[in-house]
Amino acid sequence: MPDPVRMEAAVHEYVAAFEAGDAARVAALYADDATVEDPVGTPLKQGKAAILDFYAGSMATGAKLKLEGPVRIVEDYAVFPFSVNLHWEGSDKRIDVIDIFRFDEANLVVAMRAFWGPSNMHGFA
Repeated sequence: MPDPVRMEAAVHEYVAAFEAGDAARVAALYADDATVEDPVGTPLKQGKAAILDFYAGSMATGAKLKLEGPVRIVEDYAVFPFSVNLHWEGSDKRIDVIDIFRFDEANLVVAMRAFWGPSNMHGFA
């Protein structure tokens, strides 16, 4: 079973690494064969190279993350609400997201799913 303290620390590192614009730091939180589904329903990004590319592209938008509530830890899952804040097409925008991280025994993320859709996007035309 993963360590709940390390799981929560990984969530905080995820937000801090995103804030720093460091895709490699984010990718380091993932197991080699991990998957990212962001948002849910889109094609999976699998493996560190694909995950690194995904986060590098996301960070290129200038997006910043902000935790919007406590991290919930249950078994091998960490679930957390956050907002993505970015300046897009001349104005500030926000997307409200809930991420689910599933961890392995080494406390690495093996699967990430991001839950958000059009009704969670604020300030977009």
